[in-house]
Amino acid sequence: MKSVDDLLQLLRLEKVNDQQFKGFSKTVGSPNVFGGQVLAQAIHAASRTIHNQRVLHSMHSYFLEPGNLEVPIIYNVSIVRDGGSFSVRRVTAEQNGTTIFILSASFHRKEEGYNHQIEIKKDIKQPEDLLSWTDMLEQFGDAIPPRTKGFMLIDRPVEFKPVEVVNPFNKVDLPPATNVWFKLKGNVSGLDLVSKQQLLTYISDYNILAAAMNRHASKAHWGNTQTASLDHSMWYFRDFDFDDWLLYSIESPNTSNARGFAKGNIFTRDGKLIASVAQEGLMRPLK
Repeated sequence: MKSVDDLLQLLRLEKVNDQQFKGFSKTVGSPNVFGGQVLAQAIHAASRTIHNQRVLHSMHSYFLEPGNLEVPIIYNVSIVRDGGSFSVRRVTAEQNGTTIFILSASFHRKEEGYNHQIEIKKDIKQPEDLLSWTDMLEQFGDAIPPRTKGFMLIDRPVEFKPVEVVNPFNKVDLPPATNVWFKLKGNVSGLDLVSKQQLLTYISDYNILAAAMNRHASKAHWGNTQTASLDHSMWYFRDFDFDDWLLYSIESPNTSNARGFAKGNIFTRDGKLIASVAQEGLMRPLK
C-alpha cells in the first residue's frame, strides 16, 4: 500500500448480509495480520450497521489469536443496543471458524456540553525538522538492524517522523515515552468523519509499544523480545482533518509480567486533542 486510497480500499469490507462482512489483509512487515487493520475493519463493520447518524466515541477490543494473512476475515456484528442517545455494537472477527478478535463500540448522537482538554507538549520539534522512516532508510540503511530495516522497507500509506530516534546500538535505558508525527500519503480531501476515524484507528496501533520498550532499551529490543498487541481501546473526541501532520504522544506507565502498558494522545498540529488510546501488549523476553 502506498497511499490513503490503497488503505481505504483495504478497510472497505464485502457485505455478506446485513450484519456480516468479509475483509482481506495486507502485510505491514510482520508474519501475522496487523492489529490496526483488524481494529479499523471491525470499526468499519460496526459502522455499517449504524443508520441513525450517531458518531463513534469509544471502542474496546481484545486480540485473541494471530491472524493469517492468506485467509479472509469474517466480521460478525451484534446489535447490542439502540437507546435514546447511544448505540452499542459487538463485533467478532473469525478465520476458519476460530474467533481471533472481539470488539465493542459505542456510538453517540451529537450533543452540546462542557469542553476541555489537555495541552499539546510545548517546544516539541516540528515535522519539518525531523527525519521520516524513509529518510532514515536512505541515510542510515546499512546501519539499521536487519529486522528493523525489513520492517521499514515495506511500502506504507502513512509517513512517520519520530521526535526521539532510538539508537539500537546505544544500550541505555530511555524515558518510557515517545512522540511521533504522522501524515497520510495521497489525496485526503473530502474524507467523511466515519472514514477518518477508521484511518486513525488503523494508525493508532503503530508505535505505541515503543514507549514501553524504551524503558528497557539497555537489554530489550525488537529482535530479542516477542511482542504482540493484547488489547486496544480508543476514545474519539473531535472532528479533524488529515491535511497536515498529526502528533501521537505516547507514554508507558508500567511493564510487568511480560506485558507492557502504554497510553497515547493524538493531537492536530495546532493542539486540538482528537483521540486517546490505551493498549497492553505482550513483551516476552526471548531466551
